[in-house]
Parts: sequence; structure tokens; C-alpha cells
Amino acid sequence: MKYYAIQVRTRGEEKYITLYRALHPERPFEIYFPKRRINLRRKGVMTQGTPPIFPGYIFVEINNEEDILKYHWEFRRTDGFFRFLRSNQNICPLQDKDLEIVLHFIKRVGPVAGKSKVYFDENARIVVADGPLMGLEGKIIKVDKRKERAKIKLDLYDDSFCIDLAFEIIEPAMSARVS
Repeated sequence: MKYYAIQVRTRGEEKYITLYRALHPERPFEIYFPKRRINLRRKGVMTQGTPPIFPGYIFVEINNEEDILKYHWEFRRTDGFFRFLRSNQNICPLQDKDLEIVLHFIKRVGPVAGKSKVYFDENARIVVADGPLMGLEGKIIKVDKRKERAKIKLDLYDDSFCIDLAFEIIEPAMSARVS
């Protein structure tokens, strides 16, 4: 399987996917738009939101490289399309670290990343016990215990950006605390 990144109109990702599926319902490939669940405070009221993990990007899983060339005009003609990554002239699948981070959210976490379960060790460092932050400990750049969020730095095609992922604090098991 090959995975391709497509840049679309930010905040129009779901509309793009719906429109593409309506125009081409028979296409045999998957389109992914990973999100995260976090608590948001708006005008003093707490609500739960599901903002995107990669704003402005969707990911397409295609069996072979010939298929992307076969269908790329369909993607380009759908309203909201901006470009394929690297470029429209150089369409290449995700590789190495880019593929690894996208697959972490697509395959391991699922369509919506929920809260991770974490605890803090004796040196006040965050330790991830379970959830979407598992395996991303080295990418955590800031922890906000009050908001229960961890800011992580993600890289995609030479572009870096930060997102917040939610966590809940748990009490560590005695064996974890000792080691």
C-alpha cells in the first residue's frame, strides 16, 4: 500500500471527501482525515471538539503507484483541492518519518485520537501509559497539566507544526513507579 498526502482547503477537508465520494463512489481506495478529541473553552463554557491532526491535509491509501496517476485528475478537479505533496508535477508517496507519523494516527490510533493515559515520574517527566501519545514521547515539547494537554511537534514534508493532544493523569502501578 502507498499513502499520498493531498492539501485541500483548511476546514473544508470533510466537505472535500464527501464531494469526492459523491462524484466517484466506485473508487476502491481509502481516504483518511485523522482528528483528535480535546476539551475546548469558548466564552467560559467547556465543550468537546474534534479538530484535525493535520489541518488542510487528507491522506489516500492506494494499492499501486499507477493508480494515483490514473485518478489524479479526479482529485484535482474536485472543489477544494490545492495540491499533491511534494507537488502536482512530482506526486510521490509518503516515506520514512512522514509515513511513520501518518500511519501512527491512521492505523494505530484510529479516526479520532482520544485521551492518552499518563503519569508523571519522580523527576516530573511525563510517562505515557496508553493512548495516542504512546510512541510520541520524544516529540512532546510542552505539557500543560491544568488543561491536561501535551503539545507535540509533528513534521510532514519539511514542514513542522505543533498540535495539542489530550491526556488524563492516572496513578502509576507500583511496579512502574519502582522501575
